[in-house]
Amino acid sequence: MLGFLFSIIAGAAMSLQGVMNTRLSDKVGMYESNLYCQGIAFILSLAAYFIMGNNGFATLTAVPKQYMFGGVLGLVITITVMLGIKDLSPVVSISVILVSQLFVAALIEALGALGTDKVSFGFLKIVGLVLMVAGIVVFKIKT
Repeated sequence: MLGFLFSIIAGAAMSLQGVMNTRLSDKVGMYESNLYCQGIAFILSLAAYFIMGNNGFATLTAVPKQYMFGGVLGLVITITVMLGIKDLSPVVSISVILVSQLFVAALIEALGALGTDKVSFGFLKIVGLVLMVAGIVVFKIKT
């Protein structure tokens, strides 16, 4: 049950952050707002590490190197969310992001990639993705 709660919080936070960062970038610039956002996240992560961390960084050498790319993706995510919201709208952009996330997550599971258990990607999952895309089209139609 906690997983659902955390996922709801993450989704809400991502939507709020995307709009806030986009509006901030309208005032100060995209790269300035990204630096601010990532800088604050770094400071808060550092504080959380000092308060709650227990493994240290020595264990990083045992981690598969492809997992280290996640930090780079943080920059990609922040910049592309701002660009998407700026060019589309919050609803359409976040909807496309969600469908993309679901598709890539399903693909990762179908391939058993990145240490996940392999899960079949069947007809019903394809239908679900198609319905979600149709929902985006409905949101995009001007009334």
